[in-house]
Amino acid sequence: MTALSAHAAAADAPSDLARLSAVDLLAGYRRKRFTPVDVVEDIIAALDATHTRCNVVVTAMYEQARADAKRLAAAMRAGEPCGPLAGVPVTIKDLVFVAGVPAYAGSPMNKSFVPDADAAVVSALKAAGAIITCKTTTCESGYKLTADSPVTGLTRNPWNPAHTSGGSSGGAAAAVASGCGPIAIGTDGVGSIRVPSSFCGVFGLKPTFGLVPRSPGFAPPSWASLAHTGPITRTVADAALALETIAIHDLRDAASLAVAQRRFDASPRPLTGLRIGASADLGYAAVAPDVRAAFAKAVAVLEDCGARISGDHPGIDSRILERTLKPIAFIEQAAAVAHKTGDELADCDTDYRDVIAAGRSYAGVDYVEAGYRRTQMRAAFVDLFSRVDALVTPTVAVTAFGAGQLGVASIDGTPVDPHLGWSPFSWPINLAGLPAATVPCGFDRDGLPIGLQIIAPWLDEPTIFKIAAAFEEAQPWAGRWPEMRR
Repeated sequence: MTALSAHAAAADAPSDLARLSAVDLLAGYRRKRFTPVDVVEDIIAALDATHTRCNVVVTAMYEQARADAKRLAAAMRAGEPCGPLAGVPVTIKDLVFVAGVPAYAGSPMNKSFVPDADAAVVSALKAAGAIITCKTTTCESGYKLTADSPVTGLTRNPWNPAHTSGGSSGGAAAAVASGCGPIAIGTDGVGSIRVPSSFCGVFGLKPTFGLVPRSPGFAPPSWASLAHTGPITRTVADAALALETIAIHDLRDAASLAVAQRRFDASPRPLTGLRIGASADLGYAAVAPDVRAAFAKAVAVLEDCGARISGDHPGIDSRILERTLKPIAFIEQAAAVAHKTGDELADCDTDYRDVIAAGRSYAGVDYVEAGYRRTQMRAAFVDLFSRVDALVTPTVAVTAFGAGQLGVASIDGTPVDPHLGWSPFSWPINLAGLPAATVPCGFDRDGLPIGLQIIAPWLDEPTIFKIAAAFEEAQPWAGRWPEMRR
């Protein structure tokens, strides 16, 4: 990890620096090829260009980033210790608190809200020497799987701006995909890291529930029992590096796991003997033909890497969306704004207000019964992981649809719920609290990215990194870029 890649070795002009991985940036700093000042200036230029095309930035933090870069450059010249992520630029989704910076969370209700404390992940990144460049776009409270909101408007896909970036970490994924720095911090309540990462053609990791703390704020605290925080990156190694920094214990988050900090190995090696279950539809989901075809090819790649593939899945009830997810997710969304009046909600998205109304319409017994069904599903995953070491599925059942849409109402002629039915592979994993990642595995006939989801047992992120690194080596994706003009 100390050697520069071929791309990094060629990055003499500052205009190339924004596209370097975190691993290559750190190696470049050690070799004194460039400084954090050079990198941050190029990142700012890239963010400005991408924001103009795709709308990814909520609040720019450029002057602070420049000041941090100058401080770190001086410390590096003096040979002072600077931290494991010193000089690595990072963006932060606007649901995550940065002290002194507005946290709109995509909602007009938060137009005057400025947190006075950093989220634990932000504190950890700052302590590691990372440079925060901006807050990125999200929908309201992360309630849907695009990044469109009344605060920021539409966030678009860098591969085709007529299409959505996905969400709700859409600004984060689009920025990474466009070469605006190597690491973004996103959140994932029903797929909000994996869906935009899949749509934008980058790597996204949802860690085990509780491995990365959400404290002291997640504005508002929606998806209370479902939300995870994790990294979006171009490379597997960068995600491992980021997770090593942000996977910490924090008592302010009741769900935070008291797990010792770990190192994660993202070096590629054969998958010989690894048992991987594969399911194109989890036994019930409608899936677009291009996604099915890309998934089949990806499974063949894993088999070529040495994995033992079997057709398997946990046997999820096809009624899970209506009977389990919606009572839990919608009640938690409604509870997050229970103190808000109708007037305060008036400027919110119509679809968001519909979710709140649906959440308020459920009875307490609906939430408890859904919790029982959730426990049964978790048991099904326990049983599955007695047979296999990991499970792979498509990440999303479709590719990126038109910007401004809530979702799609049908897939290959089969009607689906337009809010969440087209992403049937993401939110069951949130219900179970399992770790999962998406890796780019191909493109549809229109040139839009397709993702492969890798799911492992609880706290087994190392297996995800092992599979993802092998796949990355066998079918590299980091060198493919959308045609963005500076």
